[in-house]
Amino acid sequence: MAKLANLKNDLLSGNRRALAKAITLMESTRADHQLQAQELLASILSHTGKSIRLGITGTPGVGKSTFIEAFGLSLTGQGLKVAVLAVDPSSSRTGGSILGDKTRMEMLSKEPAAFIRPSPSGGTLGGVARRTREAMLLCEAAGYDVVLIETVGVGQSEIAVSEMVDMFLLLLSPGGGDELQGIKRGIMELADLVIVNKADGDLKAAAIRAAADYKSALHLMRPKADCWTAEVLLASALKGEGLEQVWDKIQEFETAMKDSGTLVQMREEQAKAWMWSEINDQLVDAFQANYPERLKQLEKAVAAGKIPATAAARDLLSDFLK
Repeated sequence: MAKLANLKNDLLSGNRRALAKAITLMESTRADHQLQAQELLASILSHTGKSIRLGITGTPGVGKSTFIEAFGLSLTGQGLKVAVLAVDPSSSRTGGSILGDKTRMEMLSKEPAAFIRPSPSGGTLGGVARRTREAMLLCEAAGYDVVLIETVGVGQSEIAVSEMVDMFLLLLSPGGGDELQGIKRGIMELADLVIVNKADGDLKAAAIRAAADYKSALHLMRPKADCWTAEVLLASALKGEGLEQVWDKIQEFETAMKDSGTLVQMREEQAKAWMWSEINDQLVDAFQANYPERLKQLEKAVAAGKIPATAAARDLLSDFLK
């Protein structure tokens, strides 16, 4: 396995091409590729865990990509290495990414200290690419200081991302009270930091009022960790304003989580949740590979109301366990 050893060495040296190849290997559904990917992952595990893992979501039109690009450039300007794992919605025809984050973050993609990887969600529940966790670890092994995961922003994506990152950032526009009505309480509860973007020009006053509304809403939420209370900041990605304050707050969060021991505990829980997620995924894969006809028959019977879904699942599991 000389090729795999070379890939590992190139990855650990920070080679961006090697990182891209490693993620592609990890995302492959071929059985032989999966074995190689797991071997690679096991061999680099001791080199992971040193990055700050950030998740980011936002309401439509809030300027997520603009913010991530401006924020990423601000960090690389400070000598940090930044990886962006942008999970795109999948095309129903090809299964590929349809938004193309590299075109939406053109300046950041040209930055030598940055790595952008758009990955199709592949229809995965929650809009998170199935191998996002592995891709994050590979980025850490390649020496990236900050790994940022951008959600698709559909359904359960915020929950899925929050369960694999250290800190969850919620990007909102200066809609204030009106926009609060359209934001699910659960998303607000997930946020460790709320950022009101587009706080410039004619929208500056509205952004200040919105920030006050969001602060009031956050007071009603129960903090995720005893050592941290979510805050609201103003920023303008277009003008490059407020980005330093966002980074300062992220570092403050990281320090509080580390000093209290919460970060280690949270990552341990996330690792266990990842294992169970893999068990579920691999069981579904096994069903689809070994019982294609039986699955079709049961699906048809359930759809026609001839058998309850619970009974169909029990029958299938019984056959599988035998």
